[in-house]
Amino acid sequence: MSNQEIRSHDLSPGEVARRSGVSVSALHFYERNGLIGSIRTAGNQRRYHRDVLRRIAFIRVSQRVGVALAEIRAALDTLPEGRTPTKRDWARLSSRWRADLEERIVQLERLRDSLDGCIGCGCLSLRSCTLYNAEDNLAADGAGPVRWRHAAAPES
Repeated sequence: MSNQEIRSHDLSPGEVARRSGVSVSALHFYERNGLIGSIRTAGNQRRYHRDVLRRIAFIRVSQRVGVALAEIRAALDTLPEGRTPTKRDWARLSSRWRADLEERIVQLERLRDSLDGCIGCGCLSLRSCTLYNAEDNLAADGAGPVRWRHAAAPES
């Protein structure tokens, strides 16, 4: 966006931060990571077009449901340069994330249902822990809580 002209209704970083609910440092972070863009005044001050507010809302909602910034950037990169996501864009882009979100929901439900007997990666009772692996026999099955994943997998 850096080669676009300043318009009278463009917003300062402080105005964008106030209206979007994110900090100015978050705006700079998003900009450094290619999620949003700004233009510069003759005095080298950042200005944002108003449509950046919808773009930030898209980013925040995507983050809120657990989508990584790299995935958000890749999704935004499929839009024509500088265009803000529309409702149709959101439907198309979010459909890419559906399977991953469904899997995370299943994992969270498994964790919720076994939470009283397990605190994740540090058990209260190694004798009764279904995750304990003293001899590292599960290394061949991959990284992470392999027993928990297999034991809690739904039956087909």
